[in-house]
Amino acid sequence: MSLGSVMIDIEGTRLTEVDRERLMTPLVAGVILFSRHFESVEQLQKLTQEIHSLRHPRLLIAVDHEGGRVQRFKEGFSRLPAMRLIGHLYDTSPEKAKEVASNVGWLMATELLAVGVDFSFAPVVDLDFGGSRVIGDRAFHSNPQVVADLTWHLMNGMHKAGMASVAKHFPGHGYIEADTHYEIAVDERGFNEIAQHDLQPFLRLIENQVEAVMPAHVIYPKVDALPAGFSKHWLQDVLRKQCHFEGAIISDDLSMKAAEVFGTPAKRVTMALEAGCDLVLVCNDSMAADDVLANVHWEGDALSHARLIRLHGKPHLSYVQLHKDPTWQSKSYAVNHFVNESNQQALLG
Repeated sequence: MSLGSVMIDIEGTRLTEVDRERLMTPLVAGVILFSRHFESVEQLQKLTQEIHSLRHPRLLIAVDHEGGRVQRFKEGFSRLPAMRLIGHLYDTSPEKAKEVASNVGWLMATELLAVGVDFSFAPVVDLDFGGSRVIGDRAFHSNPQVVADLTWHLMNGMHKAGMASVAKHFPGHGYIEADTHYEIAVDERGFNEIAQHDLQPFLRLIENQVEAVMPAHVIYPKVDALPAGFSKHWLQDVLRKQCHFEGAIISDDLSMKAAEVFGTPAKRVTMALEAGCDLVLVCNDSMAADDVLANVHWEGDALSHARLIRLHGKPHLSYVQLHKDPTWQSKSYAVNHFVNESNQQALLG
């Protein structure tokens, strides 16, 4: 059995028979975890072990664990800063900011790998234009070169830990105010403006072998009538041909409001796969997952499968070893110190 092309979630902190049945469906490639799936480090390890033992090649396990307000697991994990804080540091101390970004990438990746998670959907490569409700402090900076610099260092830290990176949200989600979780988002800018600004950090990461890219559920009507994640033009012509990206394309959650208008869950998944996605996400909606598993008939090719296999984590440390490891100790101390210092400065105004 090979990996499929759809990533779904599960009901709770342990696998049910229904979960197991869904995960054994050939179309499934992996599981995305959320805060509700976390009870304790021990429980999480048992859960990831069971998921990984179901199939060969083993199913992928992923999580949104960027730092700041998007960090699914808290207890037993280092507190990671919002990326904007690292961007602020860059304005005064670029070298120090690059070091913090690298430390955050390594720490995030090492801790997740130690509990059986293959990869995190990070880094956020969107620019901070100041108005986006959903991106906000998840973005490093408004300057494309600074974002390119810091995301490269964060990705490098992840790579040193043994984790693949996912650059999101292509070709850029930072300009618009709308939150695609709840509404349709439209960016009226032309291609040249997006290419000169938003695309620049993506190009830097692609040149340096980022393993995956996640397209935005945003419509850029001056370029294509479909959101980027459903658009052959954005995924095939721009990302693959113009940007020379050869890694995995992973859709954002197809249960989000910005995607719902395009038909049934099965129709949306088929559209995303036909547009060029290697892996599609269907989250927080078990009825949608069942519709997809019953009605989507798709077999990814060998190249697509190889791209997904590259996303398997390569842990260097077990969770038991973690806190005794000198590298973890030094990076944990440095990141914790940075977070505390940033919080103090925020309180002082």
